[in-house]
Amino acid sequence: MDDLWKTITALRHKLHKYPELSGQEFQTKECLKSFICMNTHLKIRDKGTWFYALYEPKLNNGVSPIAFRADMDALPISETISLPYGSAKPNIAHKCGHDGHCAVLAAVAVLLEQDAAVRRPVYLIFQSAEETGQGGKTCADFVSETDISEVYAFHNLSGYPENAVMVRDRLTQCASKGLLVQFTGESAHAGTPENGRNPASALGSMALYAEKINKESSSCLCTVVSIQEGSRDFGISPGQGEVAFTLRAEADDVLENMDLTLRTQAEKLTDQYGLTVSFEEFDPFPATINHPRCAEKVRRAAGKAGYSCVNMKQPWRPSEDFGWYTKIRPGAMFYVGNGTNWPMPHQPAYDFNDHILPTAATVFLKLAESEM
Repeated sequence: MDDLWKTITALRHKLHKYPELSGQEFQTKECLKSFICMNTHLKIRDKGTWFYALYEPKLNNGVSPIAFRADMDALPISETISLPYGSAKPNIAHKCGHDGHCAVLAAVAVLLEQDAAVRRPVYLIFQSAEETGQGGKTCADFVSETDISEVYAFHNLSGYPENAVMVRDRLTQCASKGLLVQFTGESAHAGTPENGRNPASALGSMALYAEKINKESSSCLCTVVSIQEGSRDFGISPGQGEVAFTLRAEADDVLENMDLTLRTQAEKLTDQYGLTVSFEEFDPFPATINHPRCAEKVRRAAGKAGYSCVNMKQPWRPSEDFGWYTKIRPGAMFYVGNGTNWPMPHQPAYDFNDHILPTAATVFLKLAESEM
């Protein structure tokens, strides 16, 4: 078994060295497909930007198939720490641990054929483009066309004890989207700004309105991520500008209500300042809602594997497109602790903790053994 984890760790390091951005995971996909072909008899189905491997037991007890999902994409973040397997690609690195998620599912592929207690079909889904929210919906649509009865995923999580397992009932990660608000007025000479319509006041008002939303609500969050207007040409009063927000909420309907509130406020400002406005959405993520029955299965699986479960008092705010899956099938997202002082995902100092590879894989395996 030690040899397996050495092999899986080496696979993780290989994936880390050659990261690929969302929607571009071609080399990553081929590497994983090759590993599964060389080390298992699982059937592989290439679906273009993603693929799945199917385990079909020799002794099938008639229980409906179960699915496990891993994400493959990296982030547009530079590798700033010294690693023997550090990213070979400038400004791209696995700073969220998806290399580890894929390595775990590759390990599960191997372990399934060694576990006589697994007597149901198991789909291993290797998904593209989680970071942009564009990959989950496609894979969830596939799941809806099958007889898969439950679907599970895991994420590594810093700030919790190494190898601890965390899972929540119902809300576990927030819904989110990007909203771009673009105001258009009319440019003028900076010496006669009254001859134009500068959107600066409208942009400032929208930023202040976001603060108002955050103060008045505990269930949603509106973050200004960018404000842009004009240039450093001191002779021009600009006529165009934009403000970008990340909207985050504990429920999909709360998110949509916040979106509508911002749009309504922007429309009011166009009347006040003589502007026009347009809107554009980016990276939509539904809320990830764990089914209580599936969350309880995770707790039992972790217990059978000998791992402690730690309570998560609050949802993890970052969004996760696994929410598309739990909209159409019962399922659960669980977490494995990197360590209480481990750098958080999306930070330059972060790297996946190889010590948790067996933990996540074993919990998945115990879930596959479950018949209830």
